[in-house]
Amino acid sequence: MAEAAIKLGGKKKKNTIMDMVKEILPEGGNLNTCLTCGACSSGCPATGLGDMDARKFLRMAALGMDKEVLESDWPWMCTMCQRCIYVCPMEIDIPQLIFNIRAMRPRDERPKGILESCNMAMKNDTLSAMGTNEEDFEFVVEDVLEEFQEAQPEFANMQAPIDKEGAEFFLNQNSREPVTEPEEMVPLWKILHLVGADWTYGSKGWAGENYCMFIADDESWEKMVQIKTDSTQKLKCKTYLNTE
Repeated sequence: MAEAAIKLGGKKKKNTIMDMVKEILPEGGNLNTCLTCGACSSGCPATGLGDMDARKFLRMAALGMDKEVLESDWPWMCTMCQRCIYVCPMEIDIPQLIFNIRAMRPRDERPKGILESCNMAMKNDTLSAMGTNEEDFEFVVEDVLEEFQEAQPEFANMQAPIDKEGAEFFLNQNSREPVTEPEEMVPLWKILHLVGADWTYGSKGWAGENYCMFIADDESWEKMVQIKTDSTQKLKCKTYLNTE
């Protein structure tokens, strides 16, 4: 005989975070049978930050502690790496819950650093969180490449192409490096050169990070992905190579 589900509380509230929790359960899943085993927290890089962990946060949501959950800064410490899903016996999608809770906070009250990075990325089709435009990026790449070729003659034939049509790989780039640490771009160029990879940057969509995703801005996130996709397809590249 099937065991009866344990009830979690009294009258059902409308539009509570508990409703969101139920929506992310896998088919046939029942949060009421969760034994708080702690598997989700065991490999979580955010465990212990802010005196919180995935198990505690999920139980707070399940017990209707909406105010405490929404006011917590822990959702912004979660990396959304999805380790918790892989080890959870019930396969509960905690990162999806985290994302939804982030989206519930007014946009201008979300963490200033990632919010401003998202806003900056939206200013150029390069998607650079540093605000680097196409001309500046091309200048930096060409300048660093020329300097390196002169310093290490064994790499005199190494290339760092931009907008090369038909390349195998469309390479993205952390947008901070061309501005603050341009020499850090070179090691990857060397690897690609030594293995004979056919690659290119795009003058548009080359920035690798997506801060708009992390602040749960669906509209900007979609725009960023669309620009990257359009750039890759326009250059007829076969693979979008994500270094982030």
